[in-house]
Amino acid sequence: MAITASMVKELRDSTGAGMMDAKKALTENDGDMEAAVDWLRTKGLAKAAKKSGRTAAEGLVAVKVDGGHGIAVEVNSETDFVAKNADFQKMVSSIADTALTVSDVDALKGAEIGGKSVETMITDAIATIGENMSVRRMAAIDGETVVSYVHNAAAPGMGSIGVLVAMTGGDEAFGKQVAMHIAATNPASLSEDDLDPAVVEKEKQVQMDIARESGKPEAVIEKMIVGRMKKYMSEVTLVNQQFVVNPDVTVGDAAKEAGATITGYVRLEVGEGIEVVKEDFAAEVAKAAQG
Repeated sequence: MAITASMVKELRDSTGAGMMDAKKALTENDGDMEAAVDWLRTKGLAKAAKKSGRTAAEGLVAVKVDGGHGIAVEVNSETDFVAKNADFQKMVSSIADTALTVSDVDALKGAEIGGKSVETMITDAIATIGENMSVRRMAAIDGETVVSYVHNAAAPGMGSIGVLVAMTGGDEAFGKQVAMHIAATNPASLSEDDLDPAVVEKEKQVQMDIARESGKPEAVIEKMIVGRMKKYMSEVTLVNQQFVVNPDVTVGDAAKEAGATITGYVRLEVGEGIEVVKEDFAAEVAKAAQG
């Protein structure tokens, strides 16, 4: 069967494949469009597998709120150039919309968008864009009111940091201020009650060891520790932190003044906790040349 330019264009438009790849796919499958799509996907899967070992520590966090339910999703790529790509942003937005309907990241990967699972959509995007990508994390929160904020927004509802704040009372303007505060300070927990006891005990032991270096009596050291742990809590727990909007009050005090109770929060930052191996510039260029 003769392969026409219009057939090649149709296949390219539907798959995002290159011109020569599209032409070869049609030739190998005697002009059968569906078979050619499958052929390209098979080749795309091979490309995706080759790229899966690369570190994907860039990307976007998207946040979505539907009534009293909010979600944040981190979708990673290898470079921030891809995070600025309109097609990547559109894909991330659709994944976030779907996240509103599932319970966790595993369910999200298996959920379908336009007849494809999210996992398959990511694999296809790897083949088209040429970078490793992944849906890394998802977090959800519920409350009487849920307010969202994104820092360094690349597009509406997505950026480098995504925050959700759940609260009762108050208004959206106050919730937004708290979300911005969380983006800036990255508290370890909402309050002392939510901190991991092991983390608290470890910090207490560290402070005791430091205090003992002073040579002061144990009775004095115990009093010193009380003050130091109070300071520690004021640094790592949200309600005890000085409010960035008004450092004269804590976030907890500001919430009381606003008639609000903060019931929870979510903060996701792109690449948080991912170890990136730094290469020299020559090595990066050499790797790019090898594909």
